[in-house]
Amino acid sequence: MLKGRNAVNSDINQPWEQDNQAWWDWYVTLADNPRKIEASDLVDLSPIPNCDMASDDQIENELSDLYHVTKHQCIAFRRDGFIKLPNVLSQGAVARLRHEIIELLRKSFDLSSNYGVNNRFLSLELLWLTNKLLRRYVLSPRIAKICSDLLGGKSVRLYHDNILVKEPGCGRTPWHCDDHHFPLATQDVVTAWIPAQPIPVLMGPLAFAKPLSVFNLVKNIKFNKFDTSYDKLINKTFDRNNVEIENKAFAMGEVSFHHNRSFHTANGNKTSRMRVVLANTYFANGSRVVDQPTLVSGDWQKFIPGVDPGGIADSRLNPICWPINADTKAQ
Repeated sequence: MLKGRNAVNSDINQPWEQDNQAWWDWYVTLADNPRKIEASDLVDLSPIPNCDMASDDQIENELSDLYHVTKHQCIAFRRDGFIKLPNVLSQGAVARLRHEIIELLRKSFDLSSNYGVNNRFLSLELLWLTNKLLRRYVLSPRIAKICSDLLGGKSVRLYHDNILVKEPGCGRTPWHCDDHHFPLATQDVVTAWIPAQPIPVLMGPLAFAKPLSVFNLVKNIKFNKFDTSYDKLINKTFDRNNVEIENKAFAMGEVSFHHNRSFHTANGNKTSRMRVVLANTYFANGSRVVDQPTLVSGDWQKFIPGVDPGGIADSRLNPICWPINADTKAQ
């Protein structure tokens, strides 16, 4: 999986030398899986609830309508490092999102014979630049203001959008926190994880270690880019310290928001249906790029073009998404 300088030694303080799909193909190999999920293991699910897809006007209105985040929810986010909010999207908006993403996947990947065979973790990013519908979901005032509220009302910029798809049979995502992945010198970073269908436990929803302070238990564990030892050590540390893990299903329209120091994982997809998610990451305006990004950040300059390490992360691909201003409206 690793190539070039990335494959030579244990150093991670080097740039990633491949594309982002190759990054995901490598990253999932770092997860400790008891055994490979076989086609015979896959479970057929009940049909996704039948509903009419939302129209363009309905999507525009819904994603501009602000969601009320309570004081209690903000406190829970700061304590636990994540929160799952119900009814962030209507069923029609979820159905429209899934339909659009699957069409985009068909243009980029061969989906005809993958079920239970290739078992891949597929990724597409920066689609808000070329797809008008995805742009509404990514630059949504509704989504961005939730992130702002959870960060105490800060102005937030977009880091990137990322379509994340676990094919049937795809294994675990290793334990990690996004602080290692996003080369941002701030703790004011939130990812909105937006499922494009209900996610039962068998499909592998995000699972979170809580509270947020468990970061301190594992922050000094050395990352290993060659094998599953990092994932195993984190799991053992959490077990030894009786860390609570929340691993619950996502209902239709439910969205999770997690802090960049929240340790999380996701089990394999043991169903015959693709697990389709749109993940948007936002960070506090004025934040800088870290002085020394690592290969764990992947091709980060694709998302913050023209900004050097140590510079302010305010490229043309990092618009302010909340509060709404003239530049955001023009996107």
